[in-house]
Amino acid sequence: MSTLKEKTASGLFWAAMNNGSMQILNAIIGIFLARLLDPADYGLVGMITIFSAIAGCLQDSGFTTALINLKKPEHKDYNSVFWFSMFMGSGLYILLFFCAPWIAEYFHQDRLTLLCRVAFLSIPLSAFGIVPQAYLTKNLIIKPVTLQRIVVLIISGITGITLAFQGMGYWALVAQQLVYTGLQSLGKYFLMPFRPTLDIDFTPVKKMFGFSSKILVTNIISQVSQNILTVIFGRIFPVKTVGNFTQGWKWNNMASSFVSGMLAQVAQPVFASVQSEEDRQLHILRKMTRFTAFLVFPAMFGLAIIAPEFIVLLISDKWIDSIPILQILCISGAFIPVYLPMQQLIVSQGRSDIFMWVNIAQIVIQIGVILIFAQQGIIAMVTAYSAFIALWTIAWQIFTKKIINYGFFDLLKDLLPFLLAALAACAIAYFVASMLSGMLLRMVVKIIIAVILYVAVMQIAGAQVMKECIGYLRHKNG
Repeated sequence: MSTLKEKTASGLFWAAMNNGSMQILNAIIGIFLARLLDPADYGLVGMITIFSAIAGCLQDSGFTTALINLKKPEHKDYNSVFWFSMFMGSGLYILLFFCAPWIAEYFHQDRLTLLCRVAFLSIPLSAFGIVPQAYLTKNLIIKPVTLQRIVVLIISGITGITLAFQGMGYWALVAQQLVYTGLQSLGKYFLMPFRPTLDIDFTPVKKMFGFSSKILVTNIISQVSQNILTVIFGRIFPVKTVGNFTQGWKWNNMASSFVSGMLAQVAQPVFASVQSEEDRQLHILRKMTRFTAFLVFPAMFGLAIIAPEFIVLLISDKWIDSIPILQILCISGAFIPVYLPMQQLIVSQGRSDIFMWVNIAQIVIQIGVILIFAQQGIIAMVTAYSAFIALWTIAWQIFTKKIINYGFFDLLKDLLPFLLAALAACAIAYFVASMLSGMLLRMVVKIIIAVILYVAVMQIAGAQVMKECIGYLRHKNG
């Protein structure tokens, strides 16, 4: 237990460094690009994101998760998945290349034909990195991945900013993504000892497909869920409106994925290592849920209260229409990471069927809820989406309880203290700072007051998760 705890803590630390450094760099790059580009540039690129996202799911087909879930994957397992991913990625690019004119026609944007054919090159590039990602995650090799991702992000960011300075518009965003995906896949490849061989045998893939196929369906549903708003908005709203939504979504996702991305690198391998020990699984689940709530609620509610100053000061007032969108999306961004420990526990128990069906139900109901508010405009639709995502936490708890004794009141005990403390701290900070006139001063004061109040409440309440975080950091620096 001690060894697992230390390994988990170390994994979370380096995953936090990984995601934290990535989000900071992404923010800096995003600020430069947003000031240089127009909402329409982001709108055009955002419209086609769902196609590359679904292609990414198909070329992975759930085999990354399946490899991680194997107790001792062998060379033949990795080799089989590697060649499957490469063939699938190449085939999907060819298919989308010829479908590009139809995509352009759907969104009423002729420019999308060429844009799709270039941007979708990221699909075969990312296929090359699927098996390396599975190997590195399986073995909790996080520190070198962190360093490599930072270097790649800097290079791709400089590429995008340079092209934006030269007036290349949306091509700057496309180039940035291609450089990032290509270098990332190549870097991961050289971080692992596995090397593909030409003795191609898809037998391991066939054996894993019963499990991985449900992960595949779930991942596709998840990507549809994340991108369905852009698809709907791209059809019924102007490109500029889609761009404003994309900008709000980007900053919300950046903050939320700091926590979810950190947990994603650790949760499944940890749960998989204690598959037959229910007490330890429940203990780990509750600790991960409290840790998630401890971080994500103050981060997302804090972003919501500083959104007006953040957007105007950092990326200019041409993005002012994205402010209410970002603030509303912060609600969904606060709850999506809360799902993750429950999802990973379900998957680690081999119950990819539950994982799949809960996600299918989520996207079907979600689309219905969004479309009901279509006549009320984009703000109403985003509000409906965020409210639904928050309430869907209960669904994940219900199905988690089918595997492990994690009740509704257990979930409330794990979430409510951090939720209420974050809400109170951010509300007080907002009202106190609202009396100040300067935007920069208001933003800084909001942050300082919210942090002080939240930490004080956690200290007075004796929050164990904060004590453990501080204790680990002291040990790390000691």
